[in-house]
Amino acid sequence: MSWFALFLLWMLANLAVAPWVLERARTVMDSVARRKAPGGFAELPSGLTHYQWHGRERGPLILMVHGLTTPSWVFSALIPGLAKMGFRILTYDLYGRGYSDRPKDKQDETFFLTQLEELLEALRIDGEISFLGYSMGGAIATAFTARHPHRVDRLMLLAPAGMIYHTGPWLARARDWGAIGNWLWGLIGGWVICQAAKPDAVAAQIPDLPARVKQETQIRGSVRAVLSSERNMLSVTQEAEHRAIAATSIAVISVWGENDIPIPLTAMGKLTEWNRACYKYEIKGAGHGLIYTHPDEVISALQEHLREV
Repeated sequence: MSWFALFLLWMLANLAVAPWVLERARTVMDSVARRKAPGGFAELPSGLTHYQWHGRERGPLILMVHGLTTPSWVFSALIPGLAKMGFRILTYDLYGRGYSDRPKDKQDETFFLTQLEELLEALRIDGEISFLGYSMGGAIATAFTARHPHRVDRLMLLAPAGMIYHTGPWLARARDWGAIGNWLWGLIGGWVICQAAKPDAVAAQIPDLPARVKQETQIRGSVRAVLSSERNMLSVTQEAEHRAIAATSIAVISVWGENDIPIPLTAMGKLTEWNRACYKYEIKGAGHGLIYTHPDEVISALQEHLREV
């Protein structure tokens, strides 16, 4: 065998194991990594979950559920406005994100609802809740509301998944290519996530957004979690859930970005078809990152909704 052939085999072998090497080089989310975490931790049957209270100690409760790639700090530009409205606010990190555990389970609806139900039980929250779900978090909040309508007072959806969703080309390939997709995403997933955060970074009211997103991708299990959610939670269309919610007295508000690419404005029409009573607001000039690029407009839409309901 020639030296060139040996070199080629060596290169291919290194390329094959590169995703594993990259993953092993990432930081483990353990007690050391959690030392500076704000808020608290709940030891749930399904894993350790990071959560944080904001706003008033007493008042109507809003529970915020974040999306696919960014943990609960993504709401930091919205929280002050909600606190001024008198709400008591609870945020938490979905498994695979932030300071929460990184279990290897399939990240489908049951996976996320189990975490949420266990967290509410651990924190002894049994009264009515107003949900605010962003992107994939909107789909999680919708699923919870459809399953437990007696526990939900109001459902607020910001650029929600569950209707029409367009993922990026690399994540779509990884989603569809099985084991090869696992390898591909393990190799380039962190880079793809960081690149996706750049368009909204200039207008973001989270000053260190790109750095925080990059830091998230450097935690072991985070990149894998995104692919699992893409293949499972985000593969579901929630027509049945929204029609079930429409049959209740639960008020629903949806806020959309005019220039959103992953969840386009056509999704607003689909939601209207399923729930005619849903309040709808479009934020001009906003993309998918509307909660941190246009937080004042989002708060204004929520205030208008609360005055009308």
